[in-house]
Amino acid sequence: MRKRMLSLFGVAAVVTLSSLACGPVSGETDKAASGGQDLQGTWAQKYQIPLQRSARDAGKELLTEAEVAQREAERDKPKPPAPLRGERIAKRGTLEDLSGAYDTTFEVTPETKRPIGRRTSLVVDPPDGKIPPRTAAVQKRMAELRDFQLALMQSVETCKHSQEINCYGVKYTGTVSPRHNEPPPSYLAVDINGDRVINRADGPEDYGLGERCLSGRLPVIGTLQRIVQSPDSVSILYEGFQRVIPITTNPHLPPTVRQRFGDARGHWEGNTLVVDVINFTAKTDFQGSRENLHLIERFTRTDANTLEYGVRIEDPTAWEKPWTVQVDMAKQDDQPYRIYDEPRCHDGNYALMDILVGARMMDKAFAEHRGPDPATQCILICGQGNPEYAAIRMRGRGYAPVDGTPQATGRK
Repeated sequence: MRKRMLSLFGVAAVVTLSSLACGPVSGETDKAASGGQDLQGTWAQKYQIPLQRSARDAGKELLTEAEVAQREAERDKPKPPAPLRGERIAKRGTLEDLSGAYDTTFEVTPETKRPIGRRTSLVVDPPDGKIPPRTAAVQKRMAELRDFQLALMQSVETCKHSQEINCYGVKYTGTVSPRHNEPPPSYLAVDINGDRVINRADGPEDYGLGERCLSGRLPVIGTLQRIVQSPDSVSILYEGFQRVIPITTNPHLPPTVRQRFGDARGHWEGNTLVVDVINFTAKTDFQGSRENLHLIERFTRTDANTLEYGVRIEDPTAWEKPWTVQVDMAKQDDQPYRIYDEPRCHDGNYALMDILVGARMMDKAFAEHRGPDPATQCILICGQGNPEYAAIRMRGRGYAPVDGTPQATGRK
């Protein structure tokens, strides 16, 4: 029976993949089932253009054809090969062995490079091609987070061998920074009897979205994407996540309903799909903007092989004024991209599970007075010197005290 079921699953998988591979993905600009222009297909950024205009191109919106040719020649000029990190011998399985292990395998070659575009920035508004200044509050928050992250890097083994490449000027000391025991500036610490408890490893939800492999966010500017339409929606598959945009005149969800990718409402203005997105969560983080992020996206098929994507980005709490990005997307061959690779935020997608297993072992040791509080690393005042505090802490972490002594009984 088990073999029969596996055989059936195998047939179903083949049929499904065959359908994806052979199903029609229109290359014409005729009207789609949803009432607007046909946007379907696999698309990728057409030209190599910086997000913001450089000082070199200040006051210049477009390059001449001669300037484009000159810059492509500069870019493609042969350069001496980078030193292989693999020349450094490290003991197998150590942090030194694992860190920086990609060498020069993922090297961009002339064959994989996009042509340089004439525009000098993807930002088309403001006219200077620059992202508007951030508000003072956002600048302060981002600076605090950066300082915190840099402090933690002083003991990272990668910094010892890759000072200029990976460490942003951080001096490697080999000792853990005292800031390791602080809650990250953006972390919502738990308050137990007036004590801020970090609880970084209580569960996967205590980690950042990137650490949980939830790396996708809006807006998506230029990455590979596949668009599929139906009469009442437009679906987009990105590299790492997907979204469904309803085509509707219904109002947005109430502001109390917050979603990771916001609440989208699409409608057609002639041949342009206009998508209004609000109601992001506080976990959103795009260039310093969070729950107040507001996007107005515009998708227009300008010819059979070009899709123009524009997005107006607003948040008065993050930037001094709105700004707009425009990207030309080129039609790709659908066959090679019929199946996307799984996004991998950490090798094997098992690191987070191992971290949580280790944290549970530390919990048990703390409950048995054999180690420090894994949340705060407090030894004298908290764990071993104050059993009452330890009991409070362990009740909050899923352990039941017996006769006044914290005992590890497992997570709730």
